[in-house]
Amino acid sequence: MAKITIGLGLVLIALGLGGYVGTGSAHITALIPAFFGLPLLLLGLVALKERMRKHAMHAAALIALLGLVGSLFRIVKKLIVGEEIEISTAVTMQVVVAALCAVFVVLCIRSFIKARRAGAAQRDS
Repeated sequence: MAKITIGLGLVLIALGLGGYVGTGSAHITALIPAFFGLPLLLLGLVALKERMRKHAMHAAALIALLGLVGSLFRIVKKLIVGEEIEISTAVTMQVVVAALCAVFVVLCIRSFIKARRAGAAQRDS
C-alpha cells in the first residue's frame, strides 16, 4: 500500500498543478488536490519503513477520507439545496479527486482488514 499511496500522492499533485496552470494560474483553489497529494506522498514514503507503516497508512487513509468528503461537499450541498451544478473544470476536478480518494480509502480498509486477520491468525497458531 505504500507504493499506491506514493502513486496517489503524485497523481493528486500533478492534478493540482495541472489544474492551476490550466486555469491560467488565476485560482489558488485549483491547487487543493496537490495539498492532499503532498502529505499522501510523504506518508507513502514513511510507510516504506516497516515499523512506521501502520501509523503512516492510517494517517494516509484519514487524509484521503478528508479529501473525499471535502471534494464532494459543495456538490452534495448544491444537490440538497436543489441548485444546478454547472459542469466546470472545478467540478470535474472535484469529482476526479473524490473518485481517487474513494478508491484509495476502500483499498486501505481492505488492507487493514487483511492485516488484522493475518495478525489474528498468527497469534492463534
